[in-house]
Amino acid sequence: QVQLVESGGGLVQAGGSLRLSCAASRSIFSFKSMGWYRQAPGKQREFVAGIFSGGTAYTADSVKGRFTISSDNAKNTLYLQMNSLSPEDTGIYYCKAVVFSTYSTTDYWGQGTQVTVSS
Repeated sequence: QVQLVESGGGLVQAGGSLRLSCAASRSIFSFKSMGWYRQAPGKQREFVAGIFSGGTAYTADSVKGRFTISSDNAKNTLYLQMNSLSPEDTGIYYCKAVVFSTYSTTDYWGQGTQVTVSS
């Protein structure tokens, strides 16, 4: 079992920045991958950014150049640095971990943190 706890959300003006954190209940070093997703009101959850255990990171086109994903294995924490925020970035941001199990993988999700960008 893995518990994920997000933090760092809040209300920010357009053009501002926020840094989200996702603290895992155990070592993330052996996870297959971790990532950030978001869900705007009335819309489906969408991928934002992800990082593989080897360190390869990737971001959605909609946030490329503005958002940066990183991890700190020593702190068992995933981060999402969000710059140049716009109202379209408003939503609940979720952390996801993909963890190896005996014969496959298991997905774990955090409870989400609200990000609101005012115009």
